[in-house]
Amino acid sequence: MVTDSFIPQSDLPPFPNAWYVFALSSELASGKLIARRFAGQEVTVFRTECGNVAAVESYCPHLGAHFGYGGKVKGEVLQCPFHGFEFNGSGQCTATGYGTAVPPKTRLKTWPVREQNGFILVYHHAQGMDPDWEVPSIDTTEWTPLICRTYELNDHPQETTENSVDFGHFTYVHDYQAPRTIRDLEIKGPFLFTGYEVKRTFDVLGVKLGEYTLTFEPHVYGLGFSMVNVRVPVFGVEGRFWVLPTPTDERKLTLRLALRLKKWPTRLGALASKLLAYYILKNYAKDASMDFPIWENKRYLPVPALAEGDGPIWKYRRWARQFYGQPATIVTG
Repeated sequence: MVTDSFIPQSDLPPFPNAWYVFALSSELASGKLIARRFAGQEVTVFRTECGNVAAVESYCPHLGAHFGYGGKVKGEVLQCPFHGFEFNGSGQCTATGYGTAVPPKTRLKTWPVREQNGFILVYHHAQGMDPDWEVPSIDTTEWTPLICRTYELNDHPQETTENSVDFGHFTYVHDYQAPRTIRDLEIKGPFLFTGYEVKRTFDVLGVKLGEYTLTFEPHVYGLGFSMVNVRVPVFGVEGRFWVLPTPTDERKLTLRLALRLKKWPTRLGALASKLLAYYILKNYAKDASMDFPIWENKRYLPVPALAEGDGPIWKYRRWARQFYGQPATIVTG
């Protein structure tokens, strides 16, 4: 039910305030930089020789050169390729290319950045405010190395993340059988949790050999970072899947699908777990890609004609409004 105080958005603002994965840690060696589109802007992330990571605008405020085209990391600073101006991780210009006085107000815009669990995260806020929440860190010592697949899609982070509560699509898009909720939707500020159990057919070379039970529990941290705990008890498999939509431009995003598996306890088991992880990621990506043509061609409906069996979509949308600077408590039902 929609309350009288609910004011629907005719369309979603393009860039929700959230933490987003800009890159994997493995992509950025010491003394290197990566320049990419991020939330409608050109952003450069660089790692200093000491290992510190910073995110700054890609255009030098001196004469506008782009750091992604010839820029260098020299020790602890980023050097412009055009005239050698140098900037530290706080965006401050520390030197010109001539050893002369730094022009007043010569500094770069910066973004909050974190590195954890194999990801480099950058925080976007439409008004440039600092983050008031963090993506939790997790222990990775007993898990396989992080592996990832990346896709470029025409979509919005709220739409992709809505899949975590869209109970009704499990059967029709992913062919999950007998889906049921095992954890009711729980909201804790910018975090959202739920859980499901489904059954799937196990087949080899097209031959159906039986059925197995799969459980998955999405842990959603804002609209740019979802971790899904997955268990397949009959095979002794426990995994962590990540669904990571990062907006690049309006209605365009980079979607990363990442995975770690819990290692089996022996040395041989650890190797087998690592090989199994690649196989599972391939199938996970195949499963997720079934949503792509729907996401890229659907229309956002601010007041959808929901039916029983859809899942808690209204509650999810109420929760999501906080990431646009709007109250999160305006919808019931």
